[in-house]
Amino acid sequence: MAMFVHLTPSANAARVRRSGIRAESHGRAPSLPRGVYCFPVLPSYTLTHQWLRELARRGGPRGLVAVHIRLPDDEPVTVGRYHRDPLTTTAADAVRRVAATPDPRGWEVFVPRAVTGREVHRIRAVSQVTGWRYFPGSNGKTPCTCFGCRARGEYGSQRLRQRRPHPLDSRTPASGSRERRSRS
Repeated sequence: MAMFVHLTPSANAARVRRSGIRAESHGRAPSLPRGVYCFPVLPSYTLTHQWLRELARRGGPRGLVAVHIRLPDDEPVTVGRYHRDPLTTTAADAVRRVAATPDPRGWEVFVPRAVTGREVHRIRAVSQVTGWRYFPGSNGKTPCTCFGCRARGEYGSQRLRQRRPHPLDSRTPASGSRERRSRS
């Protein structure tokens, strides 16, 4: 049996313990039905829970928990890096592939179905500061400040855009100032 970790808001913990994990996410392969994203349990705690900071950065309830799930070795899943096309394989092979990768940061496993309550092994609280943000290896790199990359309303994005304006983005006029002048 292959062991995986799925990260979910702590508000869902009781429901997950009772009835499993709903298949809400869309997979990267267009032919796949909805399913559940997870990551294999590796000897390294940091690598196993690497998606924590990126998922916590996005909107939603605060506080995430790790749901450990056991899947049969022959369960069909997809595996790959988050921005590349996934490979369809078995759960045991997905664990083997991720563990053999020199840098497994950014890899993900997609189970194209719901996870039942019997497959949930345990639910535990996790440290909320583990993992990477934006993309693996982003620490120490200057962030892109163009309007396509920066999310409006994201923490610190306005100050970052003021401090480092992107040369391709023009400044937008103040709202209403041009309209008031043309009327008089």
